[in-house]
This record gives sequence, C-alpha cells and structure tokens, in this order.
Amino acid sequence: MSRGKWKAPYVQNSLITKFFKEKLAHKSEIKTISRRSVIIPKFIGYTVQIHNGKTFSKLKITEDMVGHKLGEFSPTRRRFNFKKKNKSK
Repeated sequence: MSRGKWKAPYVQNSLITKFFKEKLAHKSEIKTISRRSVIIPKFIGYTVQIHNGKTFSKLKITEDMVGHKLGEFSPTRRRFNFKKKNKSK
C-alpha cells in the first residue's frame, strides 16, 4: 500500500538533520540505516552509505533516483550462482 498523495514523502528526521549538518562538507559520506526513507531533491550529489543488514554499501545519489526509497539501491541478498564444473577426462 502506498503513501497518500496529500502527504509529503517520508524521510526520517535524523536523516534530514544529517544532510543539513553536512551541507558545508558536501564531499563527506553520510551513514544511514533508514532504508524506508524516500530520496528527495535535496539529496542529489551526496554519497550515502546504506546498511543492508550486514555491511554498508555506497550510493551516489543522482536525479533519476528521486522519488525512490534508499533500500531499493542496497540489495540485502547475494545473487546465487551455480558452480561450473570442469570437463576433464
């Protein structure tokens, strides 16, 4: 179920304060565990480290990402690959 259009997009308060504190130091990375927060236009150009449950993954925010959630860009599961067997006889 999506959030109502009459409401503003959800961004965690602590995440907003981190972005405004880091306003002067634009190159520093911001760590967050808030995967449910929506990317807003103020975040463009920042590098964010998003927690995926085990480690932090880096993400450079661009214009195309506005409106999506932070968790969409940090996968929580590894891809499964079958091991390839060598054909030696």
